[in-house]
Amino acid sequence: MVKSRNPRIAVFYRDFGKFSGIFINDYLACARDRAKKQDYVHIKSKHVPEMECHPEFQSQRLLFNRRSVFRLRQIIAMGGGGFSMEPENPLLDLYILGQSEKQRPKVCFVPTASGDADNYITRFYKAFESHDCISSHLSLFCPPTRDLEAYVMDKDIIYVGGGNTKNLMALWKEWGLDIILRKAWQQGKIMAGVSAGSICWFEEGVTDSYGSGLESLKTLGFLKGSNCPHYDGEEDRRPAYKKFIGSGRISGGFAADDGAALHYIDEELVKALSSRPKAKAYHVCKTEGKVRETVVETMYLG
Repeated sequence: MVKSRNPRIAVFYRDFGKFSGIFINDYLACARDRAKKQDYVHIKSKHVPEMECHPEFQSQRLLFNRRSVFRLRQIIAMGGGGFSMEPENPLLDLYILGQSEKQRPKVCFVPTASGDADNYITRFYKAFESHDCISSHLSLFCPPTRDLEAYVMDKDIIYVGGGNTKNLMALWKEWGLDIILRKAWQQGKIMAGVSAGSICWFEEGVTDSYGSGLESLKTLGFLKGSNCPHYDGEEDRRPAYKKFIGSGRISGGFAADDGAALHYIDEELVKALSSRPKAKAYHVCKTEGKVRETVVETMYLG
């Protein structure tokens, strides 16, 4: 079994209004204590030896805003991977766990898109029992409570599974879960997911929810633009995404291969990462009448 006690890397710093890097969370306790006494915390990089090898941190002064540090709006959108696609490769799941400031975060699996498939839920618990977290799931076919908002707000990480994105959207809206999740995200709960659980956070995406062929679909809109998962895993995904963007059916956005993920903080893409050496993320948009695909620098977690 693989234990998940990797160093927690969670807090990003701002450089001229944009997120520019990563701060080792082991040092956050000191910053938290100081932040209670003042609005801003300054830490010189020379006090953080692990950063010195990275040129991006050379001579940097890290500026922490107390409000943004402790209520970061985080979304980690996986094109494919995680326990459901890579049961022997926990790198993406461990990364998600590592973004919580909690030593033992509460992780809630939301399998709506699969119709709350029993096998999917069982695989989630089997995978996460070997990690340092508290696992639970939220079923809309057999709700754990009448007060779904209180149930969600008690968690640290919401992990949305794959399946039929259109059905997911319909059920979430019927139960008001879309509104609850937005509130949870705005209050600092980490949103994550794979496939349908990736598409759902954007304004629109490419889905196979209709049975035959790929279609565009309007989604929650927590993040601007569109999303396409399984970019290298399903042969029709890449051409369909480019076609939809080229025709104006959907706006430009980001795609991710199986094994790749997009990490957003406060609606900005701060990092692309992967559990496979060759998995990548891509920015796809229409410029001067042509659809252009640009590879996003992707950090391999292995």
